[in-house]
Amino acid sequence: MPLTPFAVHDLAEAVLGCVCAALDAAAEEIPGQPGCPECRACVIPGQAAWDSCDAEQGCGGAGGAPGQLTVNVARIYPAAQGFPAEDRTVQGVRGCTPAPLTAVELVITLLRCAPVMDEDGCPPSCEEQTEAARILHVDMATVYSALWCCLSGLGPHPRKPYRFLVGGQRTIGPEGGCVGLEQRVTVALPGCGRCPGEETS
Repeated sequence: MPLTPFAVHDLAEAVLGCVCAALDAAAEEIPGQPGCPECRACVIPGQAAWDSCDAEQGCGGAGGAPGQLTVNVARIYPAAQGFPAEDRTVQGVRGCTPAPLTAVELVITLLRCAPVMDEDGCPPSCEEQTEAARILHVDMATVYSALWCCLSGLGPHPRKPYRFLVGGQRTIGPEGGCVGLEQRVTVALPGCGRCPGEETS
């Protein structure tokens, strides 16, 4: 089965939607927990820029969840049957034999507001720090669990889900008034079954 032109982008959009829904569900269950960022939740090209972690004006009215949620592709590589191992078979010696799988590594980045010094130069209180930590830790658990639940249901056929590897998650920041998380996941898509222009038998 060849890798379709939109296979990678559709996967990224599906992961974004899954994580966003999980964040909204967590917000409904946990008082004070913000949901999926209302203004900035999107698939982006390249690494995430820390554009905003606060609520923006005129993007849905008061009460919208602040923050920035992005999904981007870190790399794509040919994978062997022993996914997620990289297929390093040299091609062109005896024809072209595409790898059986194409591995796509995605990066999910979620930013929230971090406590900062006040106008008098005083550092944030322990209570403010603890509340920011609680929000971050709930976000971390929510994003991590969402990937396990969502990706097990994605695939070319309901009975044939994609293989995937949930990678490490790390805290990023605080920096510029923002703090958040970065989660990586690698998904196996079908490899390119034939080269472009190659006739099928």
